[in-house]
Amino acid sequence: MWKQAIEDALQKTKVNIERFGDQFPHVSENDIYHLNPNTDWTDGFWSGILWLSYQYSGDKVFQEAAQKTVASFKNRLENHVGLDHHDIGFLYSLSSKAQWILEKDENAKQLTLQAADVLMKRWRPKGQYIQAWGPEGDEHNGGRIIIDCLLNLPLLYWAYEQTGDAKYKEVAIIHADLSRRYLVRGDDSSYHTFYFDQETGEPLRGGTHQGYQDGSTWTRGQAWGIYGFALSYHYTKNPLYLETAKRLARYFFERLPEDDVVYWDFNAPVNAETKRDSSASAIASAGALEILEHLAADDPDRAFLEDGVQRSMAGLVKSYATIGKPGAQGLLERGSYSVRGGAAPDDYVIWGDYYYLEALLRLEKGFKGYWYE
Repeated sequence: MWKQAIEDALQKTKVNIERFGDQFPHVSENDIYHLNPNTDWTDGFWSGILWLSYQYSGDKVFQEAAQKTVASFKNRLENHVGLDHHDIGFLYSLSSKAQWILEKDENAKQLTLQAADVLMKRWRPKGQYIQAWGPEGDEHNGGRIIIDCLLNLPLLYWAYEQTGDAKYKEVAIIHADLSRRYLVRGDDSSYHTFYFDQETGEPLRGGTHQGYQDGSTWTRGQAWGIYGFALSYHYTKNPLYLETAKRLARYFFERLPEDDVVYWDFNAPVNAETKRDSSASAIASAGALEILEHLAADDPDRAFLEDGVQRSMAGLVKSYATIGKPGAQGLLERGSYSVRGGAAPDDYVIWGDYYYLEALLRLEKGFKGYWYE
């Protein structure tokens, strides 16, 4: 089942190389991807899909297209285009760092280290956190962290490994610890965002930007937490991170609906109109597979997590993948960008496509993605 899904995804990706040209896909409208000239926070996912496709197939069509995206990311960094946010790890881990991992290209390594320095500019020493959005001192976002940032921390851990400069790892650990303390709730659910006093770092309140309400559990946020804490464990071997990842994963997989692909928020009222988020299921599956890398054969959580991954991925392949739809631009239907904000609430989303393919390749070939070497 996985192999057929992979082959279908690669066929569509090859068509998309011609279709997208030098542009980058973001989310769709009427089944057509919106494209941008490498200005959005999501553009690394297209690069990552190309690198995964090349790693799996060895086909130089994918390699050349992926290399072109890295050149675009070099230009983006040199001109500082759309980099005033924390999603630098999403952008450069899956583009230039992927190239370094696969090809050991020294220029790609240096570009990725420069990207890590851009992310470090989001560090706020007074509050001791990485600010997600907006300029320093911003009235609304100046004290805000969000759970998505856990997937940007691997860029900093990696920069420490490459340079030996402890500042990268120290910032990543402080932020991961803060996220664990304030974004993860006592029942193993999660806040999307949390606010702190910008001057003192005093915790103020949890909230949401894309979830159903402040106290609800946005499913993609929960998925970011699963994968993010698992990756922090990979780099630090702090057992608290692995324990947290497992707790978040158990919460997620215990709440799978009948077809095993989650709705957009675990607390949203469910009816015929309730939106799904196939991307959340894909991210959670990839994250759980990362957790399983670190569990002993007799770990009491292993069977539960393996079952959760199998159910989620089978649900995606069976009911949400565009297998058998040769003209489809996306790999997964029924992703949601922001149901709350009315932005692409039921569409292709490029990060969903990326994590779906990454999870398939983990299952079929043991590939790890490009979060670490």
